[in-house]
Amino acid sequence: MIPRVHARGTRTIGLLHYLYGPGTHEEHVDPHLVAAWDSLAPDPGRDPGATYGDLQRLLDQPVTALPESRRPAEHVWHLSVRAAPEDPILSDQQWGEIARRMVAATGIAPDGDDTECRWAAVRHADDHIHIIATIVREDGRQARLRQDGKRSQAEARKIEIDYGLRRLHAGDGTAAQRPTSAERHKAQREGRERTAREELRETVRRAVAGTASTEEFFDRLAASGLLIRKRIAPSGDLLGYKVALPDDRNGEKEPVFYAGSTLAPDLSLPRIRERWALPAEAASADGSGPEQPALPDVTGPAFARRRASAATWQALLIIDHGDDGTAAAQIAAAGEILDALAKTSAAHTRAELREAAFAFERASRSHVRAARGHDRALRQAARDLVHSGPALGRGEDGATTAMLIDMAFFLAITAANWHAKKHHSQQAAAARRAAEHLRAAYQTAAGEPMAALGQRGRRMAQRVRQRQADLLHQALPELAERIRAEDGWPALAATLDDAREAGHDPAALLTEAARRRELDTATSISDVLVWRLRRSAHLPALPESSHATPARDSGRQGPSAPGTPLTQGTVKHSSRRR
Repeated sequence: MIPRVHARGTRTIGLLHYLYGPGTHEEHVDPHLVAAWDSLAPDPGRDPGATYGDLQRLLDQPVTALPESRRPAEHVWHLSVRAAPEDPILSDQQWGEIARRMVAATGIAPDGDDTECRWAAVRHADDHIHIIATIVREDGRQARLRQDGKRSQAEARKIEIDYGLRRLHAGDGTAAQRPTSAERHKAQREGRERTAREELRETVRRAVAGTASTEEFFDRLAASGLLIRKRIAPSGDLLGYKVALPDDRNGEKEPVFYAGSTLAPDLSLPRIRERWALPAEAASADGSGPEQPALPDVTGPAFARRRASAATWQALLIIDHGDDGTAAAQIAAAGEILDALAKTSAAHTRAELREAAFAFERASRSHVRAARGHDRALRQAARDLVHSGPALGRGEDGATTAMLIDMAFFLAITAANWHAKKHHSQQAAAARRAAEHLRAAYQTAAGEPMAALGQRGRRMAQRVRQRQADLLHQALPELAERIRAEDGWPALAATLDDAREAGHDPAALLTEAARRRELDTATSISDVLVWRLRRSAHLPALPESSHATPARDSGRQGPSAPGTPLTQGTVKHSSRRR
C-alpha cells in the first residue's frame, strides 16, 4: 500500500475535473465516490443529476464561509493511495474504509471529531483511490497536518497487515520518486520496458559512474543520446540540468524533460559534484591542491576488472570496520561499479547485471551522509571499467568478469548487512535483490572459466592432486572434506598449483583468504576461494593453457554462485570477519 501526499492546490474544481475525467491518457475508468465526509455527498460519476460544481461547492463551503483575508490560498489537500501490483483487487467498500482510516490518521478527519474537514475519495482504477479535501474545518480552523505524509505511511503499514496485502518496507525519504500512473500507462502504450523516468535515471547513473568532471559527465550524457538542457545563472555559472529521451514527447510533440534531482536525490548537479571531492588528508602539504597518486593506465577490460575486484575487496573490509560516513561512501560508490559493469558486460550477463544495478540504486542512499573522497578507489575502478570498453564473454575477459561479480556479490551482501544494522529496511531489501541478480549473473559468467580450470585440475598427476588435498587439510581442516566434495574442488586444486608455481606459499594464501571473511555459509566454498586466490596472488584469471578448453565439462554441473542459496543465514554471516 503506497500513499502519497501531493502538493497543495488552489482550485478544488480543477482537481475534481481530473479525478472524474478520462485521465491524461484515457486511463481513468468508471470514476466514482467510494467514501466522503457525508454519505449523501453528490457523486458526479454515478449520479446523472450531480455536477462537479455541486461537489466542489460543498467541499469548499467551510473555506468560503471565512472572511477573504483568512482564507488559505492553497486549501486543497490531495492524497493518492495505491495497492501493490500483486495485491488482490479491493472492493469499493474496502477502499472506502481505507479512505476513512487515511483521513483519520493524517488529521483531515480525526476519529470522533464532529468538526472535521470535508473530504471525498474517488476511485477511477482498480488499484488506487484519490482523496480530495479542503483543509479548513467546519469550525473555521485549519487542520493540523504536520507530518501527514509520515502518518499516512504508518497507517498504510497497518492496513497491509489488516487486509493481508503485500507488506512494504518503511521509507526514509531518500528513495527516488516513483513513476506516476500516467507515466506507467504511457510506457505500456508505447511498448517500453520501463517508464521514461526510469530509463533516464538508469542512463544518467551510468553516465556519472566514474566521472571526474562536469564536462565529462555532460559528454557522456550526449553520447548516450539524451537531450540536455543546462540551467545557467546570470553570472554564467552552471546550476543544474534537465534530460529527456528523444522519442518521449508530450501532447504538443515537445520532449518531456526531467531535472536530475527529480530522477533521484543524488543525481542533482551539486550532489554529483560531491563525488569528485577528495578526503582532507589527500590535500597537498603546501595547500596548492589535492595530490592524487598516479595509477597505471588501463590496458583492457580484463585489467580493469582485476583492479575493480581488488578495490571491491578493500571496500568490503572498510564497510565492516570503517565509520558510518566512510561505509556509506563505499556503498554509494559500489552502485557506480555495478552501473559500469552493466554498461560494459558481455551480452550473456548484461540483463542480470543491469537488473542488479537497477535494484542496488535504492541501497546506495540513506540518511547517513557519505564521506565523499574516501570512495576514490571504487570510483576509479568504475572509471576504468567504462574506459576499458566492452568485455568479451570468454577467455581472460570472461574469467575476470566472473571474479568481479563474485566480489560484487559479497559487497551487496555486506551492504545489506550494514543497512539492516542501521534499520534501513528498504535499502537492505534492495541490496539483497541486487545480490540475487548478481548470483544469477555469476552462474552465467563463471561457466567457461570454472569448467576450464576444473579440467586442468583433473588432468594433474595424482601426486600433485594429493599434495593440494593435503595442503587443504592443513590450512582448513574444518572445511576440507566439504570443499573436496564440491564440483569446484578440481578448479581450486589447479589454482593452488598455479600459486605454488608462481612462487607463492599456497597454504598461507589459503589461510588468509579464509580468515579475512567467513566461508562456511557459502554453497560453493571452492568457487569463492578460486577467485580470492587468483586475485590476491596476481594469477591470470584463466591461464593461457586453459583458453582453448571447452566451455562445458561433462564432469561439472555448472558453477555455484558465491553464497547460494541466498538465505537469511548467508546475509547474516557472510560479511563478518572470523
